[in-house]
Amino acid sequence: MTNTTTAIADLFANYSNDAIDGIEKLPQSGSDRVYYRIHTKTKNYIATHSANIKENKTFQYFSQHFSLINCPVPKVLAINEMADIYIQQDFGDTSLLQALEQQGYTDVVYGYFKKSVHVLAHMQINGHKGLDYNQCITSKKFGKQAIFSDLLYYKYYFLDTLKIPYDKEKLLEDFDTLSTYLSQVDDTYFMYRDFQSRNIMVQNNEVYFIDFQGGMQGALQYDVASLLWQAKAELSNEWKNNLLEYYITCVEEILQKSIDSAQFISQYNGYVLIRLLQVLGAYGFRGLFERKAHFLTSIPIALKNIQWFLSNKKIGINLPEFEKLLQAMTATDVIKRFEPTKATKADKLVIHVNSFSYLKNGYPADSSKNGGGFVFDCRGILNPGRIEQYKKLSGKDKPVMEYLEQQTQMPDFLNSIYSIVDISVNDYLKRNFESLMINFGCTGGQHRSVFAAEAIARHLRNKFNVQVTIQHLNSQNWVK
Repeated sequence: MTNTTTAIADLFANYSNDAIDGIEKLPQSGSDRVYYRIHTKTKNYIATHSANIKENKTFQYFSQHFSLINCPVPKVLAINEMADIYIQQDFGDTSLLQALEQQGYTDVVYGYFKKSVHVLAHMQINGHKGLDYNQCITSKKFGKQAIFSDLLYYKYYFLDTLKIPYDKEKLLEDFDTLSTYLSQVDDTYFMYRDFQSRNIMVQNNEVYFIDFQGGMQGALQYDVASLLWQAKAELSNEWKNNLLEYYITCVEEILQKSIDSAQFISQYNGYVLIRLLQVLGAYGFRGLFERKAHFLTSIPIALKNIQWFLSNKKIGINLPEFEKLLQAMTATDVIKRFEPTKATKADKLVIHVNSFSYLKNGYPADSSKNGGGFVFDCRGILNPGRIEQYKKLSGKDKPVMEYLEQQTQMPDFLNSIYSIVDISVNDYLKRNFESLMINFGCTGGQHRSVFAAEAIARHLRNKFNVQVTIQHLNSQNWVK
């Protein structure tokens, strides 16, 4: 066991007499929090480890508060003395986004969305009562300053990268106008802040909410806009309209009064725009600056969302410089910059991916005779093969994969490689080339190179829909 898993086991032992069958480290997302699943014979639990004590305490406070009004949030069951590890309920592995991707736009999935917006309204309205906003991580309230900050985030991390000329002073004036307009909306409610289908878990046909620690006081419209306009979900206009209408009905029932739907929707449209731009800024930061390839794939979807929004929705105020820039930003040629070329049945390109051992095999031979392609040396990454428990495993086995993903610089290494390789794959598809070779080498050709080869193959299939063959050239010599 590592120091962290030992600490988790000790904390769990103080909470329960059940024997632990195993502690499994879960894949890390965009945050610095690390999650573990504790397995027992009767049920599973989630343990969270984070050095951000303030964030931990906020989550724990919010969890306790929302549990008291029967919101479907995980209850915190145990906290260690340092407050950097806590154990909570486990709602499984299936998010609403995954259910959507696996089942499609079915009546069942639509039902999950309806349940989600109904519970959201309850959480926002009833959860606001008695909530101590001094417990928030950063801002207590999503007011004018926070809205303006989101607009600047979009400007710096996405808009300015496009190098579209604009009048900076006029744009900032429009930002101020929009921030002022939206800050006048009734904001006496709890705002989840990151209410999206990734943060809604589905278990036994019920929905459960996670990752709400970034919440603050704000307007109702922001969260429902976040859910319905999430780029990856790609909800139809019909679903968006019907779910928004149902959400308004839920709000009226809880408030026990009618609301002005036309005004609510006009304000909602303004928050849709804010949320779309904030997310685009996040994609720009993670993709364009941190070079994390999977964020780049969401940019064209987000731009098309904004393109459709500009053609079909109104926010009720005049923003001349901003609207001019939004139109330029969503032009077809700009969107195409971020859209990868997709292979078709007519394309003959086959990408040959190999792992090899520098000691046993040496560089793989180029069967295509074109001399092109890549050889990447993985020996700068920590070697799992030196750890006793991993020696007889390979880079295709889950424990080794988790080690490389969580304990080494392999993710940064691969993100850099994706950026380089994608340039060639795009070009090869456009020029009708037939072969490209990508090789990964390490000392034994069993762990690091195998993991990297499998990862690039998945990436290329998903992004370009291209034919990929994969060989592990030293597999006959693996330690078994």
